[in-house]
Formats: sequence, C-alpha cells, structure tokens
Amino acid sequence: MSERTTVNGHCPEYPIITERLLLRPIAPADAAPMHVYKSDPDAVRYVPYAPLELAEVEQRIATTWSNTRFAKEGDAVSLAVEERSSGALLGDVVLFWRSESDRSGEVGYIFDPRAGGRGYATEAVDALLALGFDGVGLHRIVARIDERNTASAGVVERLGFRREARLVESEWFKGEWTTLLVYALLEDEWRGRDSADGS
Repeated sequence: MSERTTVNGHCPEYPIITERLLLRPIAPADAAPMHVYKSDPDAVRYVPYAPLELAEVEQRIATTWSNTRFAKEGDAVSLAVEERSSGALLGDVVLFWRSESDRSGEVGYIFDPRAGGRGYATEAVDALLALGFDGVGLHRIVARIDERNTASAGVVERLGFRREARLVESEWFKGEWTTLLVYALLEDEWRGRDSADGS
C-alpha cells in the first residue's frame, strides 16, 4: 500500500492503491454507476438510507460524500472503490473519525452486488484500516453490522476483527427492530497480523 496520511490535517494522498483496487475521492462522474447499486433495494438493505434516486446520489456526492480529509473529530471520508484493471466502480467505503481523545473510528462499506464474492470489500476495508491506524493514528476501529448481513460480517472477520457485542433488537431500523453486531480491531492487533501470518 502506497498511501500514508500526514498527521497535520490528516490529509490522505490519493489514490490509495492496493493490489487490485484504487480508493479515490468520489467524483460527479461516479453518480450514474453508483446509482446502479444505491437504487437496488437488496444492496441498500442494511445501510442507513433507502434506495436513492440519481438526483439524490448527485446531491450527496456534491455534499456529504465530498469530504477528502480529516480536520476534526466527527469527520468522515468517503471513497470510491475502482477496479484498477478495468476502471469500473465497484462500490464505496467510509471511515468515520469518532473520537479524538479515544482515538476511535468506524468503517462502513457498500458494494455493487455484481462485484460480490471476489474479495474486493475485504481488500478495500483493509486499505481503510491502514488509513485509520497509520494515517489518522487511531487506536481502535469498529464496525457495526446488522446480524442478518452475514456477508458484511465475513469481511471484518477475515480482517481479524473480534465480535464484542450482540445488541438484541437495539435499533428501530427501516420499520423493524434490528439486532446489531459490534466488531472491533485495535491498532496492536492489526499490526500483529503480519507476524501471525509469518510475513
């Protein structure tokens, strides 16, 4: 991974490059391909918004999803995930800076279902971990996942997150009570993966 964040201003260098992917700021040209999966009820079932119209995607790209740096606690950086070989938009990911004093963050991700089953989400979230731990200097990163979303849970489990809590019917979400799973990974655990893998 080539990217690193400068501590002063927490401004990543883009694109963030992995073996198969580019993570980069979301651009206006991403609206149409992004709308394909963000308008799919199955794809957005477990994310905190309903299927989006193209105009809504365009509006969020211009506002909510336009931030590219961490200036203060509470900021979030959303990035497009592009396949390096084809230039196709596969999905998007987000890193939230939840607390400066606790050095905590949270990851989120959504991918086009057509890109599923090839490890792209795991590879992209792994890049977010490097951004959070090496770049922003976080101590702890969490993922909060609907219990029914087994594919999403599999992503963080493959990356070494541990399941810390099962919050039974803890949120009223899209017209029903939702049971949340809370996963977490500490910086030391993340750094220890290489030695555990023997690399």
